[in-house]
Amino acid sequence: MTSNIQTQLLGRNVSFAVSEVWLAYWLLFMRLIVGWWLLHAGLDKFLAWPFDASWFVGNAAQGTSVGPLVTMFSDGVLLTFTNIAVPVGQVLIGLGLVLGALTRLAAFFGGFMMVFFYFINGETGGWSHGVVTGELLGIVILAAIATLGAGRVLGIDAMLVDTPFVERHPKLRYFIG
Repeated sequence: MTSNIQTQLLGRNVSFAVSEVWLAYWLLFMRLIVGWWLLHAGLDKFLAWPFDASWFVGNAAQGTSVGPLVTMFSDGVLLTFTNIAVPVGQVLIGLGLVLGALTRLAAFFGGFMMVFFYFINGETGGWSHGVVTGELLGIVILAAIATLGAGRVLGIDAMLVDTPFVERHPKLRYFIG
């Protein structure tokens, strides 16, 4: 099956056909790959426990765009929170994407986390590999996953969206996708 997209982009009419089958496969592929990427990153941190983010939220973040916010988490109880939140967050985001459960919420928090990784890794390295990095590509793919409702393709979200609970609370659809 094919759908025709008709819209305006930058003041111009744009029209093109999209293969629904290939789009569904592509959404599933993106969701599974990025989900495994984040799940694996979180599990690696648990396997090498204790995880210590002090290098990242401390010296590495100083002088970066996000440094004033991130360096607050460089010691004490906030560092302990970060040391737990990063691996737990990566595992939960990865599981959400792999299973297609609360996909938009998972993709949002994955993108949120990637923004910090992008600026700290890029700015401390002087953008030595250019401004297009794995973190930036992660942000772009996570945005596509959230925007296109990838969780409804062979995911738990496809079942959740039809439940009476979600029908009674339609705003939950913003988290499901």
